Amino acid sequence: MTRPETKADDEELFELITGSFKRLTGKPLAGAAQGPRWLYRDAPYVVLAHERSPDPCFIYANRAAQACFGYSWDEFIGMPSRLSAEAPERAERQRLLDAVARDGFIADYKGVRISKSGRRFWIGKATVWQLIDGEGRLHGQAATFSERKDV
Repeated sequence: MTRPETKADDEELFELITGSFKRLTGKPLAGAAQGPRWLYRDAPYVVLAHERSPDPCFIYANRAAQACFGYSWDEFIGMPSRLSAEAPERAERQRLLDAVARDGFIADYKGVRISKSGRRFWIGKATVWQLIDGEGRLHGQAATFSERKDV
């Protein structure tokens, strides 16, 4: 098996993101005919994921996320996910992540985030979930949202 050029084309990461979403929420994140390229290039909603280190860094950001936050793939990947919120909002963001760790997922979250340019915006109808593989191993957390509005 050849390795994908980027994690955007990675079938295993796609399965981790979409499979854990389905197992935890009972809903599909992508349709049966849609694969990693669709989720990365064409999904009309933001999808982000970070790994599970003490200061987690992004491992995935689809094009909708890149457009929303103003970072390219190369800028997003490896960036600490805490930088997606301003310092005053980080305590609230951490409470959210702690609740997700405890409960598996949170649906209908809303909060303020910040783009690369400093533009602040509200996100809404967000779901944040644990990235848990089919064998029960935790890999990090992910988020998706479709609503955003400048502050």
